Amino acid sequence: MEVEISAPSGPPILKFEGVSKSYGPLKVLRDVTLEIRTGEVVCIIGPSGAGKSTLLACVNHLESIDAGTIYFEGQPVYRYLRNGRVVSDPERRIEQIRAEIGMVFQSFNLFPHLTALGNIIEAPIHVRREPPKAARERGLALLGKVGLSDKTDAYPHQLSGGQQQRVAIARALAMQPKLMLFDEATSALDPELVGEVLRVMRELAGEGMTMVVVTHEMDFARDVADRVVFMADGMVVEEGLPEILFSKPGNPRTRQFLQTVLNRNGRSEAQN
Repeated sequence: MEVEISAPSGPPILKFEGVSKSYGPLKVLRDVTLEIRTGEVVCIIGPSGAGKSTLLACVNHLESIDAGTIYFEGQPVYRYLRNGRVVSDPERRIEQIRAEIGMVFQSFNLFPHLTALGNIIEAPIHVRREPPKAARERGLALLGKVGLSDKTDAYPHQLSGGQQQRVAIARALAMQPKLMLFDEATSALDPELVGEVLRVMRELAGEGMTMVVVTHEMDFARDVADRVVFMADGMVVEEGLPEILFSKPGNPRTRQFLQTVLNRNGRSEAQN
């Protein structure tokens, strides 16, 4: 099922301006400049080691940048220049920003000692100080949203990988974020479980959730994204509408990557 998405026209909720990041001599991000608009679904594709996951990690300061500026809702965050001096945000402001950004990782990162519902309501109660009753009601509704109403009291070890990832998505949504980040959310799943997670992500996109998705799922990027960004060697090489980037990429590096990936996917499908 394809989801129809109207073109977003809101202001940038997230902006990278000349962002660079290195680990010792290894340059992981090189002068990345990119905007994400409110209501937009942006898929980031590219080879392993392109810097895609590091870029997402910088959004909520799991990784700190070396140069450039990240803006969230129009304001510079974490580390930036003010009156010619480098300013670092205090931990309290960093936590406030993180509370507005949901993130779903490759590994599910669920608390093993908490049930599905317990994982979902933990942060709203302890971070947002929501009344337990209200948090529980919304948690139950979110479990229904991701198709797991019957797994309320199940612990992570009792769930499949796809079910754990859907709980992780519900947990991120429980904080009522303004922006959702997905870092290869299906890469740790068995092939038969990928579809159930992508279905939830497609529904979120159709509801207008602002999403940045690092993915190897080319069909998802082509069908759901408002814009596709191709990264390689720590740089944004090319970006554009999916129907244009996939059919007529302008950069030879993009063309080479897509030919390799799509040919490999075609061979895999033929073998099944």
